[in-house]
Amino acid sequence: MTGNVFGKSFQIMTFGESHGKAVGVVIDGVKPGLPISEKEIQRELDRRKPGQSRVTTSRKEEDKIQILSGIFRGKTTGTPICMIVWNKDADPSKYEKIKDLFRPGHADFTYLKKYGIRDYRGGGRSSGRETVSRVAAGAIAKKILSKKGIKVTAYCKEIAGIEAKHFDAKQIEKNPVRCPDKTAAKKMEAAILKARSKGNSLGGIVEILATGVPPGLGEPVFSKLDAELAKALMSIGSVKGVEFGSGFKAAKMTGKQHNDEMFMSKGQVKFKTNNAGGILGGISTGQDIVARIAVKPTASISMPQKTVDTKGKNRTIKAEGRHDPCICPSVVPVAEAMVAIVLADAMAVQKGRKRLD
Repeated sequence: MTGNVFGKSFQIMTFGESHGKAVGVVIDGVKPGLPISEKEIQRELDRRKPGQSRVTTSRKEEDKIQILSGIFRGKTTGTPICMIVWNKDADPSKYEKIKDLFRPGHADFTYLKKYGIRDYRGGGRSSGRETVSRVAAGAIAKKILSKKGIKVTAYCKEIAGIEAKHFDAKQIEKNPVRCPDKTAAKKMEAAILKARSKGNSLGGIVEILATGVPPGLGEPVFSKLDAELAKALMSIGSVKGVEFGSGFKAAKMTGKQHNDEMFMSKGQVKFKTNNAGGILGGISTGQDIVARIAVKPTASISMPQKTVDTKGKNRTIKAEGRHDPCICPSVVPVAEAMVAIVLADAMAVQKGRKRLD
């Protein structure tokens, strides 16, 4: 299996480059008869597409989804689903003058070392453009989860040290930074625009909540649910850290403080707290799954930086082109998609597990 394939029972393979002809995804393992429309998939892609506000890249892409196979008359057929999005606003000209330079913070150097050849047009395969494919697949995963009452919601919890203090889910899609706190959202947007005016960029924290998840999902010991989620989220470009529940704060807590005490309520086991983030021993508890990812500042900035070229000479580089001054808002739908894909896969695996009573 190559690094372009993800999942076991619900499996995806993405393809395409940033400034190539198209990007797309092949999904295998979706059972027949699932109602899914092009409109539902497009709705998710519209949340991810570039050029939506002043805090995102100015690249204009329709990101119009085209279903090539696996869906007939609005329902899945059980065969591999192939979806493609054609790149309409690709402009590789900005990269011609720096094609022999390694951009700091990008995968230019490592891709060349690995393959001996690289697509220098916007990073090619390593570009955030690849996430179009993930979001398209995530739309189908979300539809599968919705049938079981499971919902995945992500939002910007923090940008440039500005943290959301309040949570109003209705606010998330009402502001360009996808923050659930209206007051914090305005401060975040101002900080991003200020950084952009200086040719710089910002990072932040995206939080993901999965509600309605039943207990019992996850495959110990090497395919724990949190391990699979961590892998999925870390596979997103620009993500440099993942935590669940109390996360790294757990290192400062005592066992008494961190343990989620249990009690019975209406014949069901309940928890007083959720420091575990909805997962114990790599298996879902039935509580909300809570994860957070650290997103680094966008690597492409218009400030001069020191670097080297392919011939080993010291050089100076100044990035041109169309780049997000903060990638966090665009990461939100991608993070949702990856969590949805993992949960859909875990449900399919669990359904195939037979228990002898």
